[in-house]
Amino acid sequence: MDSLLSSSQESRATLRGLSSINPGSFSARVESYEAGEKKSISDVRRTFCLFVTFDLLFITLLWIIELNVSGGIPEQLNKEVLHYDYHASFFDIFILAVFRFAALILAYAVCKLRHWWAIAITTAVTSAFLIVKVILSKLLSQGAFGYLLPIISFILAWIETWFLDFKVLPQEAEDENRLLSVADTSERAPLMYPGPLSDGQFYSPPESVADSDEDIEEKHDHEKPVI
Repeated sequence: MDSLLSSSQESRATLRGLSSINPGSFSARVESYEAGEKKSISDVRRTFCLFVTFDLLFITLLWIIELNVSGGIPEQLNKEVLHYDYHASFFDIFILAVFRFAALILAYAVCKLRHWWAIAITTAVTSAFLIVKVILSKLLSQGAFGYLLPIISFILAWIETWFLDFKVLPQEAEDENRLLSVADTSERAPLMYPGPLSDGQFYSPPESVADSDEDIEEKHDHEKPVI
């Protein structure tokens, strides 16, 4: 009997603890989390934007080194920019890096797109342009930079595509599903725990003690006829 009383007390304590959960504060935490997600970008998307920036800076650095090695920056800028020649200039590879940076930052940092079509366009344009330029131009006869700039630009464009398609978009979809599950839990919380429970709502049935042998004998004695 003591075990029944103790288990009843434990169940009352457990339900009282569950009922003490405040659904309002839980919903407030969920709403604050949703507001934070809407105002800022995710960590993995921020890393992607940093890599896009690195792409532009790295191609720019290689182009500046190529200008300096080929005879001086002012003279080579005049030759490659003002007197642009598709077959011999590296200026278009730099412009291609600027195009990737502007398009991807606008699509995935400013507009916060969750689709791969923007990076598909930039990667397709980069790949087609570099392949045609390598075939038709005379870059391969201009030393190491004739190989280095097209190859690095091609590789960086495809790394950006892989990172977005296999890291950024799946991770954000998983975070969104987790947020929806938490929000669904917060909506069901008031139904599960309507309010505090009082001790009067739980009671134990009256204790029933089996008749002892002495009580049975006394009953038999009273039932015997008096002689």
